[in-house]
Amino acid sequence: MVIKVFLASSSGSTAIKKKQQDVVGFLEALKLDYTQLDIACNEENRMWMRQNVPEEKKPTNGIPLPPQIFNEESYCGDYDTFFDAKEDNSVYAFLGLPPPPGSKEAAQADKEHIVQNGTHAAENPDDSEVPVEERNGNAHGEKEQVEAADEEEGEGGEAGDEATEGETAGDEPPAAEEGEEEAVEETDEAQAEEVEEEEEQLLRVWNEPVPTAAPSLSAFQSFYSTTYMTDSLHDLSINDIY
Repeated sequence: MVIKVFLASSSGSTAIKKKQQDVVGFLEALKLDYTQLDIACNEENRMWMRQNVPEEKKPTNGIPLPPQIFNEESYCGDYDTFFDAKEDNSVYAFLGLPPPPGSKEAAQADKEHIVQNGTHAAENPDDSEVPVEERNGNAHGEKEQVEAADEEEGEGGEAGDEATEGETAGDEPPAAEEGEEEAVEETDEAQAEEVEEEEEQLLRVWNEPVPTAAPSLSAFQSFYSTTYMTDSLHDLSINDIY
């Protein structure tokens, strides 16, 4: 597609010349393929331009002034619309051309496309043909993962309970050890009973009255002679004393 720029090479208006230079210089900077068509020296170009400018775009007197811009047969606009497009970084859209990849206009066009049609509108134009998993993202997959995790936790809990029961069973003492402990307890009880019986016997012996034994005759005589300094009792018998 070739961009056509209708201009007047011999115009006496400085403003028109400046506008024409601005358009041509910007197209050259973008390295776009364009053609200059002079309406001052070529009546056919001037008539074609006047006929193909839309009526709503013509000024009040009905005679459009250069520069006028076309894309082949399609009308793009005059200088004012070109200037607005340049300010908005939308010159390629104004000219009806696709913006080059990586340009500001291309990035802006992508954002506008996303806002209007959604992120995946271009990829999935018809939702009816898209699987449920793709339309809903990873929701279905995440649900399956959660269910699988719950099942694993349940199995792990059962295994843990069984292991705990096994450990508890292992901690219980064997039957032989229980018998030994019972025998030791019975022996301790028997010894305690014997100790109690011995203590009772000692108490009974302790509480019994001690018989008073009669002193011997020699002991009595020794006591009497020591006390009264006399041996007159040596001839006495034990029966005479009592």
